[in-house]
This record gives sequence, C-alpha cells and structure tokens, in this order.
Amino acid sequence: MKLPRRQFLHLVVGAAVPPVVSRVASAQAYPSRPVRIVVPFAAGGGADIAARVVGQWLSERLGQPFVIENRTGAAGILATEAVVRAPADGHTLLQVGTYNVISAAIYDKLSFDFVHDIAPVAGIYRLPGVMEVHPSFPAKSVPEFIAYAKANPGKINMASGGTGGFSHAFGELFKMMAGVDMTHVPYRGVAPALADLLGGQVQVMFDTLAQSIEYIKAGRLRPLAVTTARRLDALPDIPALGEFVPGYEAIAFQGIGAPRNTRPEIIDRLNREMNAGLADPSLGRRLAELGGMVLPGSPAEFKQFVAEEAQKWARVVKFAGIKPE
Repeated sequence: MKLPRRQFLHLVVGAAVPPVVSRVASAQAYPSRPVRIVVPFAAGGGADIAARVVGQWLSERLGQPFVIENRTGAAGILATEAVVRAPADGHTLLQVGTYNVISAAIYDKLSFDFVHDIAPVAGIYRLPGVMEVHPSFPAKSVPEFIAYAKANPGKINMASGGTGGFSHAFGELFKMMAGVDMTHVPYRGVAPALADLLGGQVQVMFDTLAQSIEYIKAGRLRPLAVTTARRLDALPDIPALGEFVPGYEAIAFQGIGAPRNTRPEIIDRLNREMNAGLADPSLGRRLAELGGMVLPGSPAEFKQFVAEEAQKWARVVKFAGIKPE
C-alpha cells in the first residue's frame, strides 16, 4: 500500500528521533559510576595536583567521584596503555601532556598510537619554562650564551630530568634552532638535576618556571630567558627566547584524553564542564599557583594543539637522535 507523502515523512522523522534522544539521554546519564583519571606521575607533584583540582571540580559538577589513579613508569607509556585498553565509555580518562607526544616520537614499537588511540577531551594548562644558568657562568644574556657556546662547542653541560623529558627536549630545541653544541647530562628526575645546577656541577638547564622561580628570586640561579613566545608577568624583566632565536617556543602542557571511540556527546560534556572550571576564578587561581596558564578550547582545538606539539617534538627527537634509555 502506498502511503500518503505526509504520513510517510512523519514515519521517517519519527524513526530518526529515538537514536538522537538515546544519545542525549546517554550523555545526561553520564557518568553513571566513579570515573578514573589515570595520571602517569606519582602523587604530590604538579601534574598530580592539577589532576586532583580538575577531578574535584568535575566531581562537584557531574555528581560522581573522579578518582585519581597514579600509574608511574616508562615516561607515561604504562598509564597511556592502560587507558587505551579501557572501555570507551568515559569512565576511564588519561591525563595527557608533553611527555606523551615526546614518547610517541622516541618509541617506535609501542602497542598503541597515542595520537590515534587517545581522543583529546580538553586542555588544562600550559607550563612555561625558563633557560637558566648558574650565577658563575660568564654569559649574562642569550646572545652572550650563544656566542660562548659556539666558541666552546661541547663544553657546556646541559642538565635535564632525564632523556626524552621536557627539560631535555626544550634544550634540544634550543640547540637545533640556535645552532649550538652542548653536552646533555641526564638525571633521574628534575630535582637532582636542579640540585647540581645550583651546586655549579652543570652550567645550564631548561626548567619549568614553577620549580625554579624561588631560586631565581633568591639570586641562586640566573634566568636568561623564558621559553614562551612572549614575556611573562611573573618575570617581566626577563626576555622571551624568541626575541633572540626567532620562532622558539617551548611550553609543557597538561590535559585530559579518553580512549578512542568514546562517544562525542560524552567528550563534549566533559569539555564543557572543564572549560567552565578553567573560567572559574578560584580554580584558575589554583592552577596559576602551580605555574600554569589555563588552556581552554573545544575538543577539536585541543586535538589540533596536540597534533602540532607532536609534529614539533618529533622533529626535535629526530634532530637530536634521542633514543630510549
């Protein structure tokens, strides 16, 4: 029997409505149980604290506990692998960061593809760095440092918190763009590297501003430049590295990701709530206390940001020939 056109269209539209209603209801019902945020670092550090600040906000907004699970080891690989293998239902999330994109470039035999297998949800903050030297070092500016490094190739010891870490990568980016040769001295963590810089055993380090600013204020370290594109309010008299090395910018970042195939409506809801938190003065102030600058934006914008960071650090890893330890 041939149906009248109006009745036919009514049936077609009616058939299309239930899935849409189902998706909306699913998003509204999320989360239906506690949510894990897997953090690749030990409790008590800046990354862990940031995750707990965001988790508390999401718990209050979404009505379920957001529980922090610290899964350390292998430069974030173990934590990422656990989330990649988790159900894509939004109840297991990953704190993502610069370490993910650097590791993806260093390790070519991982069981996952970070950019492909983790869906970006939202950014949390960007963490500026600072190029700093021991006060006894003769160079008092970036141009003087570059001139000294070129006159003494391989004789400057550059400390880092470990091969492939952000402090190593920031320094290698500087070497690549400034055309200088320095000897990389990796440590088992940023703290011992910073201790040797303070003691004068090494000459230069690219550290996060949050970890070094008190030593800078006390005159125990000399900042030559910040690693952001522009000067920072925290150190207004210290130039940006890009003023001397055009195009240089190196900023660590933190954000939240989810397993690939997590439903878009769940990602969108998490993104909205996280952006509301980043716009909240009290939460923004707590992140600022960690030295971070909030990183708001849509999932698509965060995805693009992560992709650009991955490309940049892949070039640095290739230039420096960084290999797994």
